[in-house]
Amino acid sequence: MHIDVGNDNAASRRASEAKFFDEVARRKTAAQLGPIHPKVIARYRSPGRLWAKGLCCKLAGNPAGLRILDIGCGEGEDSLLLASLGAKVTGIDISPAAVALAKERAHLSGLSGSTDFICSPLEQAPLPDKHFDVIWGDNVLHHVLPVLDESLRLLARVAKPGAKMLFIEPVNLCPPLRKIRFLVPVHTEVTPGERPLERHDLEIVGRHVSQLRRRHFLFLGRLIRFVLRDNSFEKASFPRRALATSIAAIDALVLSVPKSETLGGMAVLYGRAAGARA
Repeated sequence: MHIDVGNDNAASRRASEAKFFDEVARRKTAAQLGPIHPKVIARYRSPGRLWAKGLCCKLAGNPAGLRILDIGCGEGEDSLLLASLGAKVTGIDISPAAVALAKERAHLSGLSGSTDFICSPLEQAPLPDKHFDVIWGDNVLHHVLPVLDESLRLLARVAKPGAKMLFIEPVNLCPPLRKIRFLVPVHTEVTPGERPLERHDLEIVGRHVSQLRRRHFLFLGRLIRFVLRDNSFEKASFPRRALATSIAAIDALVLSVPKSETLGGMAVLYGRAAGARA
């Protein structure tokens, strides 16, 4: 997903992001992806803190009846999870193919009535002011770094006063360690120009998210990709799940040491909507 405002090659960037994620989505079908898996719902109904998405679910609290905005919803995985847990979810993404998949999967999951998917850049979407109880973003902000300040201002506008703001984002607080991570032969889908959030980006986030806090993950987490096939915890065998959980536990232990946060390659950023600014 690409959220973009301003005139700095905005149309070109939006077109590039949409094309990239359209191509990714067209490699899949709703039948292949299927409805959201019951094991996924069960896992996050009682979430722990070892995994980034689990922590976000825990921070969101009981989602029953909440209005949640899922920015960069892609093929709808997080939207369907949150709707399965009782939320009314609006997902927005710039990729028409991804949004089409999300709608089809919602139908297969019996969640069409509690989800709404919009294909649009965020700043052009018909979103009401002060409407959402939770703003949820899973690996989105690092796609909008040229317009990060403007994008967060828009999110503050559509959030209710004091709404929860929850983001899972790659971070780079230790450039030498990032170079070492690239030596691990893991294939990832990346769009041109994207990069993890750095300290000055986090300062911008803090302008719009009050009481901003961070919890870091993935010191050794890239190794989990070798353990979990297709990066799917629920579909893995018990020994693989146990090993992945052990790696995550070591991560949590190491990153709990004071001043060790720079070792984490991913972070959950959380706080409250600071209120829309003019």
